[in-house]
Amino acid sequence: MRDHTKLRAFKLADGLALEVYKLTKSFPREEQFGLTSQMRRAALSVASNIVEGCARRTAVEYARFLDMAYGSCRELGYQLSVAYRLGYIRADKHNPLHNLCEETSKVLNGLRLSIRL
Repeated sequence: MRDHTKLRAFKLADGLALEVYKLTKSFPREEQFGLTSQMRRAALSVASNIVEGCARRTAVEYARFLDMAYGSCRELGYQLSVAYRLGYIRADKHNPLHNLCEETSKVLNGLRLSIRL
C-alpha cells in the first residue's frame, strides 16, 4: 500500500479542497445546490481519488484513480473560471486558487505519466 500523505500531489489536492470549501461559503445561496456543490465535489474528488488509488494493489488500478483525480482537477479549473466570470470570486481570490489548481494538475499529470512507464 502506498502512503498518500507523502505525495506532493495529495498535499496540493488537500490544500485545494480546503480553499474551495472556504471560498464557496460566500457564493450566492441560489448556488448552494449548483456551482457550490459541483466545485466542492470536484475538489474533494481530486484528493479522494489519490487516496483511493494509493490503497489499490496494482499499478493499473492506481493509475486509473490518478486519471480520475486529474479529470476532477481539470473540471474544477473550469468551474473556477465560470465562478470568476459570474462575479462570485474576486480576482485577488481567483488567481491564487487558479494557480493552485493548475499546479495540482501538472503534478498529478507527472505522477500519472510516471506510473505508466
